[in-house]
Amino acid sequence: MTPSRPASTGRPSTPSPGLAVAAVARRLGVAPATLRTWDRRYGLGPSGRTAGSHRRYTPEDVARLMVMRRLTLEGVAPVDAARAALDAEADSLDASTQHVRADGVEAADDAGPDGSRAVRGHLRALPGGGEGGRGAGAPTLPGASPSTVSARVAAVIDAALAYDQPGCDALLRIGAQGDPAAWWTRLVEPAWLRIAQRTVLGTPGEVPELVLATAALRALRDFTQAFEQAMISAGNPPANHPSRMRKIVLIFAAPDEVVPLAAHALAAALVAQGATARIVTGPASTHRAVELVTMVRPAALVLATTLARPDLDVVHAVHDAFTSLPIFVGLRRDDSASAVPLAPTVQRVRSFTGLLHEVLAVVG
Repeated sequence: MTPSRPASTGRPSTPSPGLAVAAVARRLGVAPATLRTWDRRYGLGPSGRTAGSHRRYTPEDVARLMVMRRLTLEGVAPVDAARAALDAEADSLDASTQHVRADGVEAADDAGPDGSRAVRGHLRALPGGGEGGRGAGAPTLPGASPSTVSARVAAVIDAALAYDQPGCDALLRIGAQGDPAAWWTRLVEPAWLRIAQRTVLGTPGEVPELVLATAALRALRDFTQAFEQAMISAGNPPANHPSRMRKIVLIFAAPDEVVPLAAHALAAALVAQGATARIVTGPASTHRAVELVTMVRPAALVLATTLARPDLDVVHAVHDAFTSLPIFVGLRRDDSASAVPLAPTVQRVRSFTGLLHEVLAVVG
């Protein structure tokens, strides 16, 4: 058991009714059961009480929970994250002026009609801390603040680890005016990579990655179908019309990639920009890849993957057979950069966004 939190420094505190476990869970993007576990195992529980002896989270309690949450998302072991949160001096918990109502919903700067308010706090010294809880370079989704995005990523991770398929589906749904590129780079990919780093003991049939992958693929499929239907309703030709197939982009995933989410996300991002894209699924040997390119005659070929060391045999085979075909290889890390063919028509691109822009520059 982690030691209980240090004694107060004597700083006067403003009386506050505090927050219930459900309200704090919503703010942190975790399940109420997770907060109860942190209370039972690590002593990170509510320290305030109401007149009816109901335990409530004080602003300092919430600040320490935010420390715990941020550290665990960065890969720190829960027991170590809890120790850091509990050992933090109260003076280092920087209370902001943003307030929340008793139900945990963020409110305006002015207090409510009853004058009650709960102050949100966080540690300045932690990565991502600082004014308003925003870290430098924190990612954002269209219309969402960085803190909201961080909470959504955390909520997606929690839903996947809890095998909550309906919850994950709802969190990853892409709106009619959504941007699949931002959705991937700022929400799904961070959650996907963090879950892949977790070691999980599950019962038969429980795989967190598959929960996330299922939700992500469903979201991409629903978005693409709705987008194409809107295109047709606006008088444009359907996706399989010859006029739209003249500049098709053929997207391959790495042979060893079990679920090629990056390839599907790129295809949806291209569709959202009016391009036509198809993803190669199933076994694709070098011979089969060359056959596919011969039949489809794409305007460009892309290898999209999240793997650090993908097999590039397909890239070499297609380039040898079609030396003038533009080929783009998405490699964020340098592990396999030297294996990319040295040719003016073959480009290594470091980011998903860069890959999208390079392909759009070719297909128009």
